[in-house]
Amino acid sequence: MIKKRTITLIALIFVSSLWNLSNASAQQTPAKPCATEASNQFDFWLGEWDLTWPAEQMGGTAGEKGKGTNTITKPLGECVIQEAFHSPADQYNGHSVSVYAPHQKIWKQTWVDNQGGYLLFTGEFKDGRMELRTKPAERKGKTNISRMVFRNIKKKSLNWDWQRSTDGGKTWSDLWNIHYERKKVKISGR
Repeated sequence: MIKKRTITLIALIFVSSLWNLSNASAQQTPAKPCATEASNQFDFWLGEWDLTWPAEQMGGTAGEKGKGTNTITKPLGECVIQEAFHSPADQYNGHSVSVYAPHQKIWKQTWVDNQGGYLLFTGEFKDGRMELRTKPAERKGKTNISRMVFRNIKKKSLNWDWQRSTDGGKTWSDLWNIHYERKKVKISGR
């Protein structure tokens, strides 16, 4: 009888110890801060992209296509969307970083480029589109709001529109329309 009690007691202590160890390790494993569904809304943009746009939108010849590339990564613990834009013909390069601010439930983006451009955006992913806007700013006697819209989002392509409003966002004018095509992976030896 004592033997059965001793074995039962040892088994109970062993199981209790295992439970405490597994519970302690679960508590020590930090939650990933950017693992929420909302913080992954911009993942559609990740990858290597070939870009085309009407050349006249960037000062080129009407009827021709402007070309560029964009590389989008997710560094810093997969909490930041980082962009590296390059347009060789225009010698225009830019970078952006975007993060999801969970307490405000919005996306924030900072853009900088080799022409001294610096822009701040906020926005959201809604109805299958990502829209980011600047705050209203005075320019040439008018109050402007700029926005970028990611739309027609598919696995291998999307469209991006740069637009401006001078009436508080009631109407928008297209300034630059870029079509994204995911770069094809080249297989060596073929």
